[in-house]
Amino acid sequence: MSTRLFIIAVTPALVIIVGLYLSDRYDREPLKLLLITYILGALSVIPTIFVEELLSLFNIFPGILGAFYTAFIVAGFTEEYFKRLVVLKVAYKSKYFNEKLDGIVYAVFASMGFATVENVIYVVYRYSNNPYIGLYRGILSVPAHGVFAVTMGYYLSLAKFSTIEERKRRAYRRSLYMPIIFHGIFDFILMANIPQLTIIFVPYVIYLWWLNERRLSKYLYDSKSRFIGTREKRK
Repeated sequence: MSTRLFIIAVTPALVIIVGLYLSDRYDREPLKLLLITYILGALSVIPTIFVEELLSLFNIFPGILGAFYTAFIVAGFTEEYFKRLVVLKVAYKSKYFNEKLDGIVYAVFASMGFATVENVIYVVYRYSNNPYIGLYRGILSVPAHGVFAVTMGYYLSLAKFSTIEERKRRAYRRSLYMPIIFHGIFDFILMANIPQLTIIFVPYVIYLWWLNERRLSKYLYDSKSRFIGTREKRK
C-alpha cells in the first residue's frame, strides 16, 4: 500500500471533522463518543457493500433507468441508511445529544468515517494508477458526503427536539429521504452520461453547499445563543 496515496485518501475527511469539531466551541461532544461514531461509520462500509452488491443483482434496467436505480437505490439509499443508523444507535438517545448542532456533528462524524474507508478503497486500491482520483474525490466526493450528513443531522435534530409529534415524525422521515435524494441526484448526474445534464452539476453542488452552510450556521448560532443564555442564568 502506498503511504502517499493513503494520506491523500484520509486527509479530506479528517480536515472536515477537525474543522467541525473546532467550530462546535460552546458545548463540544465527548471525544470518546465522537471517535466511536467515526469508527462505526467506517465499519458501516461492510454492510453497505454487502447490500449494494445484493441490490445490484436486481438492476435489470437499461441505460438511464439503470443509472437512476444505481444512484438512488444502490448507492443513495444504502449508504445514507447505514450512516444514519450509526447516529441513531450511538448518539441520538445519548445525554450528550442535547442541542440541535449535535445532530449535524454526529451525522458528519459517521459520514466521514464511511467516506474515509470509501476513499481509501478508491484512491489507494481501485484507481491507484489514476493520479487525479485523489484530488477529484477530495474536492467533490468526500465533501459531498459531509453535505449529505449536514442535511441528515439537521432533520434528526428537528425530530429530537420538536415538541409537536407530527413535526417530529416528519423530520425523522426527512432525515433519511432528503439525504437519499441529494445523494441520488449527485450520483445520477455523474452516472447518466448525458452531456446536457452535466451542465447543472456545478450549480447543483453550489446549491447544496449554500443550503447546508445556512443550516450549519443556524445551528451554530443556536448553540452560541444557548450557551450565552445558560451563562446569563447562572449570574
